[in-house]
Amino acid sequence: MVEKKTLKAKKEINIKELTICETTQQMLEKAKIDGVSTAFDRAIDMKACPIGADSACCKHCSMGPCRLNARDPYGKVGVCGATIDTIQARNFARMVASGCAAHTDHGMSMLDLFREVVNGHITDYEIKDPIKLESVAQSVGIETEGKSQKDIALELYGELERTYTQVDGEIPFMKRVPEKTLETWRKLGIVPRGAMREIMEMMHRTHIGVDQEYNNIMKQVSRTALADGWGGSMVATEISDILFGTPTPVAIEVDMGVLEEKQVNIIVHGHEPNLFESMIASVNEPSLIQAAKDAGAQGINLAGMCCSGAEVLVRHAIPHVGNFMSTEAVLVTGAVDAMTVDVQCIKQGLSKVAECYGTPLITTNPRCHIEGATHIEFHEHDPKACTDEIVIQAISRFKNRKATVEIPRKKGIGVHGFSHEYINYMLGGSFRGSYTPLNENIINGRIRGVAGVVGCTNPRMKQDWVHVELVKELIKNDVLVLQTGCSQIALAKAGLTSPEASALAGPGLSEVCETVGMPPVLGLGSCVDNSRILVAAAEMVKTGGLGQSMADLPVAGAAPEWMSEKAISIGQYFVASGVYTVFGVTFPIVEETKFHKLLFNGLEEQGLGKWGFTPDPYEMAKMMIAHIDKKRMALGIDKARERVLMDMSDRRDIEAA
Repeated sequence: MVEKKTLKAKKEINIKELTICETTQQMLEKAKIDGVSTAFDRAIDMKACPIGADSACCKHCSMGPCRLNARDPYGKVGVCGATIDTIQARNFARMVASGCAAHTDHGMSMLDLFREVVNGHITDYEIKDPIKLESVAQSVGIETEGKSQKDIALELYGELERTYTQVDGEIPFMKRVPEKTLETWRKLGIVPRGAMREIMEMMHRTHIGVDQEYNNIMKQVSRTALADGWGGSMVATEISDILFGTPTPVAIEVDMGVLEEKQVNIIVHGHEPNLFESMIASVNEPSLIQAAKDAGAQGINLAGMCCSGAEVLVRHAIPHVGNFMSTEAVLVTGAVDAMTVDVQCIKQGLSKVAECYGTPLITTNPRCHIEGATHIEFHEHDPKACTDEIVIQAISRFKNRKATVEIPRKKGIGVHGFSHEYINYMLGGSFRGSYTPLNENIINGRIRGVAGVVGCTNPRMKQDWVHVELVKELIKNDVLVLQTGCSQIALAKAGLTSPEASALAGPGLSEVCETVGMPPVLGLGSCVDNSRILVAAAEMVKTGGLGQSMADLPVAGAAPEWMSEKAISIGQYFVASGVYTVFGVTFPIVEETKFHKLLFNGLEEQGLGKWGFTPDPYEMAKMMIAHIDKKRMALGIDKARERVLMDMSDRRDIEAA
């Protein structure tokens, strides 16, 4: 709870300036009345450090911390002599190392689970997509003909393990990278060897007195980031598909209106799908359903939040309550009977808010304990021991609810689950799956280009607003948008993931969407599933007509409201892959320094992509569209072709030729 005098001081704040999410607005009004503080309040109270925001400080040794002046960046150096460029490069590098470690640890956990399932040591999970198993194995050079499923799986495990533990050579998924792109990486010396080695070397290089030349530091930054996107993250996505099923489009309800006052409401929040998969089994356990009814409930209502929710959103059509900046607000409804979490993007403030409403906040992963929360450890060898107990605690809370329940009635339905495999099928059919229709429509100008709009929500910006306005501008200009993570949920709440949203698209994109039967915004999954965008981009190059390298493609990326170190790692692996990537909110750099010029121009001159920054969604759209047009011009496809309607005689001429 917060003191009344604090609340009085905050009465002038217009909640509509904090978020465009109507349900979050409603709950923030209720939180104000209830005397409950959220991250929105703390962001107002806590002014961002301007020196830290510009990455003009260094605290990597006890001779400091050293603070440089962003207005005169070359006016002085650190105690050790470190220049502003060295300091910025070190700070940037450590953000990438941390972000890569998060995704890599997640991916290795999924690979460990895969090994135990294949060896029969874990029986609560199984391989649900044997076709995906074979295709992934073949993509890394494993011969599958005549082999049993178990043999293929064990061989694939051994190959993918190298992604993490290998000390030399190239990680397995380098076989998926377009040859010209890989050639550039080899020339620059940035092909990842193994994630553990790259993260270790990155941390060593940024220690006091080691690597002190920003260009050289950035090479290892790119190598570490690529170990994330083409390594740890890609392994996590592919193994999740093999074990839990490859997503196909499903219509899903999104927003706080999915909560049910007369049911036991359980929310799963975090990032690892195995916890959620077990929760699905537990809430469907007949004995637990009966226990809920005995407690006076009509049933058990399971919903997702953040990226855990996005994982099952695309696989099981489990409703989704909201993205990162709504995680505290949803507890204010008083209707949540348990929130269970595992790792990543979990605010410590959830504990206090949950306490105010008598909601059990339950941590499940040994990597993530929270003061004030209950810990029930999740073990894959006996997963329901954890998830059944969570359901029991939720039922008990429902039976003894004391908090006033107020559930916003707003919810929307969108279509999500556009995996690479489904896009391939959607465009070409079962027997001729191909990206050719996509490439052809980019070449003929109906689709101007492709944009990945991804990432978090951040209380330093109006929640969801930049995501929504940016995407509206992009689709209006015939840019097809791919989405992951919290950004995907922002767009879903705004109704932009439904086929009806094609009415907001430009004439070319709208025509393609109506022909194929898809929305102009394709939801792919959680933030770790950004690797699906990499696979799609590589397939566009392979299909032909749009250049030989990923850097040739008329594509761009954006993280409009990023907030985590994972986002910086994601951004850098897209930049290193050749994609122009624009971030919003803020950017950890001093402008007009040599390091700034390297990130925003120099990397592109090396044959990679480059960074961009603006907090304004309309300017961001202009920057991305200008880049897409630049790439179209370089490819010689800057003018749309006339659409020719062919009669039968024209077809006979083609066949005769």
